[in-house]
Amino acid sequence: MQMTKTLLLGCTIFAFSIGGCSGEKHHIDNAAVVIASIDNLDRPAKDKKDDVLRKSAEVLKFSGIVPGMTIVELEAGGGYYTEILSRIVGDSGKVIMQNPPAFDAFVTAEAIQARLDPLLNVRLNKTNFDVLDVPDNSADMVTWILGPHELWLKDKEGNLTLGAPDKVYAEIFRVLKPGGTFIALDHKAAAGAPVTTGGTTHRIDPVHVTALAEAAGLKLVDTSDILANDEDDYTIMVFDPKVRRKTDRFLHKYIKPK
Repeated sequence: MQMTKTLLLGCTIFAFSIGGCSGEKHHIDNAAVVIASIDNLDRPAKDKKDDVLRKSAEVLKFSGIVPGMTIVELEAGGGYYTEILSRIVGDSGKVIMQNPPAFDAFVTAEAIQARLDPLLNVRLNKTNFDVLDVPDNSADMVTWILGPHELWLKDKEGNLTLGAPDKVYAEIFRVLKPGGTFIALDHKAAAGAPVTTGGTTHRIDPVHVTALAEAAGLKLVDTSDILANDEDDYTIMVFDPKVRRKTDRFLHKYIKPK
């Protein structure tokens, strides 16, 4: 645990040395600290195997994350990104790792605790997406990696239980500071596809994400095609071996206006 804390502090010092003092943290070029955090020898080996497929360095460079930030990580899953986010924000920042209770069936409490133990700047938030246990105007960034489609997953009774979509995006807006950033990344559905594909093929047409985000008051300011794949077959589920881990994915950046 002490080693991890030292690495976090060292990474933070390195990042600020190239970008200025903490008062200028939002003007730092984040590329160096992202690369240093991902290349860190102390990261789990199983995570490092995923780096190329996930293109996590490119995703986090696009996000603009820098040391000292408070990050709300929606749908953190097993914590692949949690580990990297924790290292980037360092001792002066914090990460709120969120998973809805329904995800307990997919990620064990033991696995989550093992992830959290060495990460001293991370706390777990086990709530649905529309009732985040996060204060108003407190987060510099909210990330939602491969998750916006989840809102249309149904339980055995056919009900949507992870949160009403409009309330979820209102929550994202609420917790962000003015000028804060929302990063949305997900599997792309065909243009014009209904939102219900989120519960069938686990894909979503990005226009639905933009519509919900903008209705909540967020502003789309940038997009990236770094995870694009023109050969993806939008008609099949993302877990199909033909496309698994090779889907066409969109990446958006939204801002909460000041």
